[in-house]
Amino acid sequence: MKITILALSVTSSWGNGHATTYRALARALHARGHRVVFFERDQEWYASNRDMPEPPFCRVHIYEQWKEVQSMLRRELSDSDVVMVGSYFPDSVEAIPAVLDSDVPVKAFYDIDTPITVAALRQGGAEYLKLDEVPGFDLYFSFTGGPLLRELESRFGAQKAVPLYCSFDPDRYRFCPAQTEYQCDLSYMGTYAPDRQRKMEELLCAPARRLPQRKFIVAGPQYPNTLEWPANVKRIVHLEPKFHPPFYCSSRMTLNLTRADMVQAGYSPSVRLFEAAGCGTTILSDNWAGLSTFFEPGKEILLPTSAEEVVRYLDEADETEIRNIGRAGQERVMSEHTSERRAREFEDYVACVGTQPVLTHPRL
Repeated sequence: MKITILALSVTSSWGNGHATTYRALARALHARGHRVVFFERDQEWYASNRDMPEPPFCRVHIYEQWKEVQSMLRRELSDSDVVMVGSYFPDSVEAIPAVLDSDVPVKAFYDIDTPITVAALRQGGAEYLKLDEVPGFDLYFSFTGGPLLRELESRFGAQKAVPLYCSFDPDRYRFCPAQTEYQCDLSYMGTYAPDRQRKMEELLCAPARRLPQRKFIVAGPQYPNTLEWPANVKRIVHLEPKFHPPFYCSSRMTLNLTRADMVQAGYSPSVRLFEAAGCGTTILSDNWAGLSTFFEPGKEILLPTSAEEVVRYLDEADETEIRNIGRAGQERVMSEHTSERRAREFEDYVACVGTQPVLTHPRL
C-alpha cells in the first residue's frame, strides 16, 4: 500500500511523544513493503531540534505554509491506498476536509491524545478535529483502549474506533552496555507536565532526599527553572532517541508517570513504558485502569504508591528479583507490543474496512 500521513512530527522528538510513535510504525510498515509519505509543518522548536531530518523509511514533505503543499497533497492522495491524519496536526482545519473529500479508499484518524480529544469533543470539538468530521473517517485509531472507544462510536459517530497503541522497535530498544553518564538507581524520562509533578515529587524526589547515597536522573525538557531538585538528581534537558536504550539500560530501575487525562481514561500506555520494557529495565509505575492488561503487577512491573515503597525497592529489594521483573516485562512487550505487531494490526484493520467488522486482537 501507499500510506500518506499528516501529523505533528516524525523528524523531531523534542518535547513530544508523537515522533517516536510514527517512526516505529512507519519503519515497520516500510519493512513490510509499504510506501509511506509524511507531511509535517516546519515549526521552529522542531526545526532547531531535528534529530531525524531524513527518515530512511518514509518520504517527508516539510512545509512552512499550508498553501505550499495543497497541490502536492492532492498528487500524493491521487494514488494513495490509505490516508491518515494525526491528532494535533497543526493544519487540520484545512487538511481534514481535503482528506475526506478525496477518493482515497481508506481514511483514518490517529488519535495519540484520545482522552484530551474526547474531552474537547464533549465540549463541541477539538482544535484539530470537529464533531462533524469524526464520522467521515473509516477508521478511528486510538492510543487509548477501553470505554472511550465505545463512546467515540456511540456518541460521536466514529465508524470504527479501534486501539492502535504505541509500540517500540526491538532492533533499537534492547539490552545494550551501560554508559557511565547514565548510570543511576532510578531514572525518569518525560517532558514536564504540571499534573505529573506531584507524583514526581512523591516517587522520585522524596526517595532521592531519603537516599543521598543513591543516584537519580530526570531527562526531559520544559521543567521550570524554579524547581529545586535534590543534590543527587541529575538533570538532562533533552535526550535524543538514539540515547534512550543506553539511558534505560544504565538505570537499575526507571519510573513511569502518566498524565491525569490518561489516568482518568485508563488503557493509555505511553511509548516510554514499552521502550523501557524493551530494554529489559525494571519499571516502577503509577497505576491506572487497564494497566494489568499490558503488564502483570508484581511480576512484570512494580506499582509503588508511596515514597516509602520506592525506598524499599531501591534499598532492600533482592537484585535477582528486580532483574527478573525487568526480563519478564521485556518478554511481554516482545510478544505483544513491537512495531511489527502494530504494523500487522494496522494492515488487518485497513483490510477490514468495507468488508466485515474489525477483529479485536488478543488483550486489546
